Amino acid sequence: MATLEFWARIKPDRTLDVPPDVADQLHADEPVRVIVIVPNGDEPSWSDLTTDQFLRGYNAGDAIYDDVASQ
Repeated sequence: MATLEFWARIKPDRTLDVPPDVADQLHADEPVRVIVIVPNGDEPSWSDLTTDQFLRGYNAGDAIYDDVASQ
């Protein structure tokens, strides 16, 4: 499966235009999978996501290492 990415705007009739350079890579009447990602102003930053994912791996058993640094 190939991925083609492009920016578009919803037109007043609630349709999207496929840019010509992208359309040239598609075959007529070929099924395509469309995923719409809408930017959201309250999305967490990459830094927040990285910290969250890192801390998910932290276990209460890891606390034994907290005292090692202070000794």
